[in-house]
Amino acid sequence: MRHAMFISWFFMMIFILMSGLFTPVESMPDWAQWVNKANPLAYFIKINRMIMLKGSGFSDFSGLFFGLVFYAMLTLSLAVFRYRKTS
Repeated sequence: MRHAMFISWFFMMIFILMSGLFTPVESMPDWAQWVNKANPLAYFIKINRMIMLKGSGFSDFSGLFFGLVFYAMLTLSLAVFRYRKTS
């Protein structure tokens, strides 16, 4: 159990650092920008910046929002599929 918690923490740190929260994604190398397309936190940060800094409406960030919804549905489906009752 302890190993799983460390691995989760490790991936969460990588996701946070690559999300664009501290440095712009555009300044990252091309390979990091490509990997960042699978980072749901990057979409969340972009949506927050669009709302807070630019005053964007839903139509401006709807593509990012539905990308997050797709990611959530995929993750939830995988979790339900992999669930095993142990007792």
